[in-house]
Amino acid sequence: MKDKEPLIKVENLTKDFGNVTLALDNVNNNIYNGEVVVVIGPSGSGKSTFLRCLNLLEVPTEGHIYFEGIDITDPKNDLNKHRRKMGMVFQQFNLFPHMTIMRNLTIGPMKLLKKSKTEAESKAMELLKRVGLADRADSYPNQLSGGQKQRIAIVRALCMEPDVMLFDEPTSALDPEMVGEVLDVMKSLARENMTMVVVTHEMGFAREVGSRVIFMENGKILEENEPKEFFDNPKSERLKNFLDRVL
Repeated sequence: MKDKEPLIKVENLTKDFGNVTLALDNVNNNIYNGEVVVVIGPSGSGKSTFLRCLNLLEVPTEGHIYFEGIDITDPKNDLNKHRRKMGMVFQQFNLFPHMTIMRNLTIGPMKLLKKSKTEAESKAMELLKRVGLADRADSYPNQLSGGQKQRIAIVRALCMEPDVMLFDEPTSALDPEMVGEVLDVMKSLARENMTMVVVTHEMGFAREVGSRVIFMENGKILEENEPKEFFDNPKSERLKNFLDRVL
């Protein structure tokens, strides 16, 4: 895998919000096609800022992000064209409350990908079946549980046929019994070799599904490794202490 060009190349990424410490401090990393990269760390470590910089929801203070070989931090490039290939799932579901689930799922593909209504609805229904929510196509978001809404949010991102999926703590707003149904959808995506970058507190998911785990603190990547080595043989005292508290 590593002899190929990375899908996302992060060079010297720095983000300064004007705080005492940098939110991101000269971060470098490569994300390869088919990888599931799980990012963990304490609150305020820069995990979500790192993720949000990948599609420029946060604009870096310094550094470059190359996506599919294109420097998306260069203002001359059409950011929206590349951002469409990056599905994003947030803590909150951000569904349009006045639209049915089907309308929530098809508005993007119809407007941005220029798909016909029939084509967009067919793809949406196929994905709804896959996550067990085909019977909810005509429902409104307020008629769904938190876990159902998050599964719909994942489907909405998939309807745009992305090349990579970015997950920003997708289960942290859910009741514990609903976490599993969302993680199951993410696991199925991983089995299909969807490239994913996941910021999460779910250590079981990181261990079971991740192809690589990154530990961040104070805006830096302190340690990264494949999951077994990462969890069983942490190299730094800081990671050992962190894992002792969360496992």
